[in-house]
Amino acid sequence: MTETVAIIGSGLIGRAWGMIFARAGWQVRLWDPGEGVAAKAVGLCAEGLKDLATHGLCDDPAGAASRIAACATLEEAAAQADFIQENGPETLEVKRDLFARLDAAAPAKAIIASSSSAIRASLFTEDLAGRARCLIGHPVNPPHLIPLVELSGADWTSLETMARARAIYDAIGQVPITVLKEIEGFILNRLQGALLAEAFKLASEGYVTPQDLDRTVADGLGLRWSFLGPFATIEMNAPGGIQDYCDRYTGFYKRLAAEPAPPEVYSAEAVSAIMAQWAVAPDLPAKMRWRDRRLAALRAHKASAEKEG
Repeated sequence: MTETVAIIGSGLIGRAWGMIFARAGWQVRLWDPGEGVAAKAVGLCAEGLKDLATHGLCDDPAGAASRIAACATLEEAAAQADFIQENGPETLEVKRDLFARLDAAAPAKAIIASSSSAIRASLFTEDLAGRARCLIGHPVNPPHLIPLVELSGADWTSLETMARARAIYDAIGQVPITVLKEIEGFILNRLQGALLAEAFKLASEGYVTPQDLDRTVADGLGLRWSFLGPFATIEMNAPGGIQDYCDRYTGFYKRLAAEPAPPEVYSAEAVSAIMAQWAVAPDLPAKMRWRDRRLAALRAHKASAEKEG
């Protein structure tokens, strides 16, 4: 029996989820509060699936596209869903409203996940009758090219919900990780935030140009990080592994950690200092398309390497 997913919110993230689920054989039902947005998203998903096929990331783009349809109401989209992925604005009031409507409209079997980037599930599910089936399923933009999904439940999210959600994301080709305790920003954005704050500090205070800082990540750290995490990286950076690395180098890191980048690194003055050196892209959508092509090629390379390994 074919499973059905309801995609609530049909913007960039919602469309990506639609492609991911359709590619994996699911029936996809799109809804968006904007007039005509969901209907337009059906065609955009079809185009995106064709693009994925050119990189070997979708075996049957036409078949996948045929499984995507728009719905006139949220309730229609949720009525037959086995899984729901909410992609509304990153505001608490909107999340509360959407989850209340979804909990009322969805079958009891359906898991309800939010793509929220930082808002904890406990803040908008506490009063729901079906709160045990609600969780965060936070993707990385663009989700159809970067497979990580962070799963974070509230204290009342059931273990069964967490296990089923993880199995579903894994089955559709994503890479789920579990956040063991609720925390604002989850895991990825906290890591990204730490690096970004230091990047703003170093560039705005004149230690490096923003362009050279980007090269440091893209042509340095990023090459390792494309297939290794920080713990695996330091394990191989000392003869005796992680413990040896910590014994050798953490004195230096302790001094850095004692003086972290402060909130002021995001001040208007700091941003202006960076923008004075940064050449703004004349065509940002074109730059985003270039990024997506490069990510698709990297994803295909990694998939090939994993098969060989």
